[in-house]
Amino acid sequence: MPTQTITTYAVAGMSCGHCKATLTKVIGELDGVTGVEVDLDRGQVTVSSSAEPDDALIAEVVDEAGYEFTGRA
Repeated sequence: MPTQTITTYAVAGMSCGHCKATLTKVIGELDGVTGVEVDLDRGQVTVSSSAEPDDALIAEVVDEAGYEFTGRA
């Protein structure tokens, strides 16, 4: 059975269901990503992936979506 890598990132600027849906979509479309959980209260996004995630690529899509990627939580 393949192993899953779980990585949590801090993301600023998320405040509503639309934010959650947008980030779930853009991060979920990246290669290797198998799941995305957005926690608006904590300002965190937890990414499940089939391999070590590319932090720079995740930061790029988060920033392009209009949010502020601040690194691993």
